[in-house]
Amino acid sequence: MNKIIAIQGAEGSNHHKVARDFYGTAIQLKECMSFDALVDSLLDTSATHGVMALENTIAGSIIPNYALIDKNNLQITGEQYLNIHHHLMALKGQDIKDIKEVWSHPMALLQCKEFFKKYPHIKLVEDVDTAEVAKRIAKESLAGIAAIAPKIAAEIFDLAILEDGIQTIKDNSTRFVIVETTVPLNGIDQINKASLKFQLNHKRGSLAAILNVLSDCKMNLTKIQSLPVIETPWKYSFFVDVTFDEYQEYQKAITIIEIMAEEFKILGAYKNGRK
Repeated sequence: MNKIIAIQGAEGSNHHKVARDFYGTAIQLKECMSFDALVDSLLDTSATHGVMALENTIAGSIIPNYALIDKNNLQITGEQYLNIHHHLMALKGQDIKDIKEVWSHPMALLQCKEFFKKYPHIKLVEDVDTAEVAKRIAKESLAGIAAIAPKIAAEIFDLAILEDGIQTIKDNSTRFVIVETTVPLNGIDQINKASLKFQLNHKRGSLAAILNVLSDCKMNLTKIQSLPVIETPWKYSFFVDVTFDEYQEYQKAITIIEIMAEEFKILGAYKNGRK
């Protein structure tokens, strides 16, 4: 079965770059303008795999995506880290002094605000998507308009990069996860990270007891995120990521936590994207 990769955003976006980095350039892409639409495409089988941003070094966790993965019983089957760079691009043959307006996603405009203080003649206009603007500029030959988008967009749509790396904070990284509707046949030798979800009772020390189990089983806790249980006020689910060297130790930890937790789910076991 051919892989059809669903991404949030358009061709030329950071999600597209992650899909290419993870699967190679010969991929079939399905563009989704929201994460809900991305999940729907997996559930209705119009896509086989999805790429979802899950956390960012500046903005933190993308909480709704944790809930989407959990609610729809998706499996995290891989991950990819991407350094986020914003580039100013426009039709070829133009200089930055020729640019009258820059159209981009509000977050991209915000992250590049300091750069544009040097160019007060440029009007910043909020738009729906970074790469989609780049595509529109190329398709409609929009002179005097520039986009803020990843470098991949300039390559795909044959635009000129007027300025490289215009984001204010240079060290900006996003963690993306690969999601599917079924558990893949990953070999044990490929698995050294897992994403888990559990609920605990209100007894004192219940969370500490779970964390002690992870520590005793040589698990390295790389992420912990709490989300409220909607149906039960003041009760929380915990989402944790752990890395490990020995698969047997991971299995041991899972067996113990299943007994201790009120509700327990493995959201995915996969290869650590940072190694």
